[in-house]
Amino acid sequence: MQYTQRIVHTNTQDAIASVAGPLDVGAVAPWKIVHSAPIEDDEKGRVTVSRTISTGALDCKEIVFSVDRDATKDRPADSAFYVASVCRDGGKWKWASAEPATPRWGSLQ
Repeated sequence: MQYTQRIVHTNTQDAIASVAGPLDVGAVAPWKIVHSAPIEDDEKGRVTVSRTISTGALDCKEIVFSVDRDATKDRPADSAFYVASVCRDGGKWKWASAEPATPRWGSLQ
C-alpha cells in the first residue's frame, strides 16, 4: 500500500512541477491531478513561482502551491498552502524537495 501511495504522490508532485516549471516569478496557474487508481481523491489547486533559486546548468525554482477543496453540504470550501522546490531535469520539471511537503504527504515521499 505504501508503494502505491508513493506512486500517487509522485504523480501529483510531477503534475504540480510540470505546471510550475515554465512559469515566471509571480505568475499563477491552475494544476490538477486525476488519479488512475482510486486510492486518493483527485486534487486541484493553484501554483506560483515565488523565486528563482538557480539558472543555467541547474534550473531550480521555489514554488507556493495550494490544494483547493470545493464546498460540499458538510463543509465549506477551503485551501491549504505549501512551499516546495522544482528543478529542470532535461526537458521536464521535477519535484526537488522532501521536507516542505512532509506535513502534506507524511513520510510517504
